[in-house]
Amino acid sequence: MKVSESLDKIQYTLLTGNPEAEVDEVAYDSRKAAKDAVFVCIKGTKTDSHDFIPQVIAAGTRVLVVERGLDELPGPLPEDLTVFRVENGRQALAYLSASRFGYPARKMVCIGVTGTKGKTTTTYMIKAILEAAGRKTGLIGTAGVVIGDHTWPTMNTTPESYELHRYFARMAEEGCEYMIMEVSSQGLKMSRVDGIEFDYGIFTNISRDHIGPDEHADFEEYLYYKSRLLSLCKTGLVNRDDEHFEQIIKDCSCRLYTYGLDRQGDFTASDIRYVSEAAFVGLEFLVKGQMDLDVRVNIPGRFNVYNAMAAACVCSFLDLPEEIICHGLEHIHVNGRMEIVHASSRCTVIVDYAHNAVSMESLLKTLREYHPRRLVCVFGCGGNRSKDRRYSMGEIGGKLADLCILTADNSRYEKPEDIIADIRSSLEKTGGAYLEIPDRREAIEYSITHALPGDMIAVIGKGHEDYQEINGVRYPFLDRQVIEEVICKMKQEHGGM
Repeated sequence: MKVSESLDKIQYTLLTGNPEAEVDEVAYDSRKAAKDAVFVCIKGTKTDSHDFIPQVIAAGTRVLVVERGLDELPGPLPEDLTVFRVENGRQALAYLSASRFGYPARKMVCIGVTGTKGKTTTTYMIKAILEAAGRKTGLIGTAGVVIGDHTWPTMNTTPESYELHRYFARMAEEGCEYMIMEVSSQGLKMSRVDGIEFDYGIFTNISRDHIGPDEHADFEEYLYYKSRLLSLCKTGLVNRDDEHFEQIIKDCSCRLYTYGLDRQGDFTASDIRYVSEAAFVGLEFLVKGQMDLDVRVNIPGRFNVYNAMAAACVCSFLDLPEEIICHGLEHIHVNGRMEIVHASSRCTVIVDYAHNAVSMESLLKTLREYHPRRLVCVFGCGGNRSKDRRYSMGEIGGKLADLCILTADNSRYEKPEDIIADIRSSLEKTGGAYLEIPDRREAIEYSITHALPGDMIAVIGKGHEDYQEINGVRYPFLDRQVIEEVICKMKQEHGGM
């Protein structure tokens, strides 16, 4: 590929060398620099890859994309070096990566989903509907990259642009007609999705989150980057009920549709019914407006009405039969997101990724709508993270759960007992009932073996994660698997559950 042509959508300056320079590969990690590659220099929060230019040149690379002037680059620089200067190295990487893999996103219908909450569930709902219609679909998000029955873990919700386009290429090669992805605010801020034109963009909601030294400076910046998705898509779908709706759509440049419950939108849900049966815990509701549907979703929670609405609405643009949309939602299963692992007359056990006060409060209030005999919450907090999260989750648990069982999460380099003590300090002030069982497996087992008929047990914090991180080591651990083992053991011992 010709570097100058790959960068033709952004501003660049040729500082030295051959303007017709061609390469076969793109590298942004100095360890992967090679003779036939263009190396893209990026100034990160912790490292600056400009500092590795001598190693890159030693590896044979002769084409660079930089953010600095020639006199600011570490030398000596060989005479046959070609250097392009850009303002934003990450943006350049995104365009070069798309070109490197032959613009694979253009070969599929691309659907991007952003928002503080609901991204993962919404993407999986869309995937379930499309697959119910027999459409092969690829997915990228918090739980990794999914193509067919194969899943690959990723470090970030929205991977680096080179990895994105590599996965897009694989999806296209394997016959995917659709690509659905979670678009994080960090992914937008760090230009990972620059150059991708989404056919559809969904904005689920926004609340204060991801604000801190390594994320966003304030809520305004967070909202700005989230709303950028509406400038990268052809058709946008936005939650009309969000209190920041007007700010979200302020700079929108796409064709816009709205959905909601409380305010009239292009699609409106009504007549919400909470269903709790021996083998089904979920929702039923009606959709009116640009389509008429009677929907049944086997995931509990009012907020999942919004997620299901977003999925149904975007799929209505794809000319899918209404019965397929309904079938996909009724049989949806999302690992670690309001996941019903067990439901019987004895108790219902749910796994959810809720790991901050906002999501925990939403979840527990939702489960209250099903009028359980007792609402039991098994949770901890991650180590080496803000202690405010522990205090706020302890307070929420004490106020909304009938019993909290405090246990370990990913303790990292802290002692689980110290984290539990912080949670307890705020929980005790509420007068709520609690137990402390630091071993997470034992805590889950206790919650189930001591359940009363009609109890609802929420095991929260880790969701889909299949590990526990302790002192820098990740040990295999999956909440769902532990619950299933306990249930199986009880059935063997007692002949029923």
